[in-house]
Amino acid sequence: MPPTKERADIERLLAQQPFLRGLDGPQMELLVDCAAYTQFEPGQFICREGDRADHFHLIHHGRVALEMSQEENQVAVQSLEAGDVLGWSWLVPPYRWRFNARAVESTNTLALDAKRLRNHCEENHELGYQLLIRLVQVMTQRLETTRHQLQANTRLPR
Repeated sequence: MPPTKERADIERLLAQQPFLRGLDGPQMELLVDCAAYTQFEPGQFICREGDRADHFHLIHHGRVALEMSQEENQVAVQSLEAGDVLGWSWLVPPYRWRFNARAVESTNTLALDAKRLRNHCEENHELGYQLLIRLVQVMTQRLETTRHQLQANTRLPR
């Protein structure tokens, strides 16, 4: 997961993430405790469907394709970019990725260690609640986007 960033850099980058806007200082400190700066090259998989969801990613720079396996092909579901969130599978047992995520271009993320983050959420229910509310909003937006894509691609005969 190189390059390594100093704690102060990670703290500053986390504070810039729209997903985390409004969290208080102690909550942000808990997130800094879990975070690492990661880099992915174009074409590199960040996660694969079915693998353990050990990290939760906040995209700092770049573009990521969310894909699902359909027979022997990968079907693009959505494109994510800086400021977007990658993953909620880390929060829901059995903690397995439900999609593939592949860097489309050079991409940097703030990867939060899922186990540590779940432990922090268990100990600090307000943090858990705040993250859950934000993740539900992300999930709702993604479902709505998928619904619009399906409507656009499905033409029923009259």
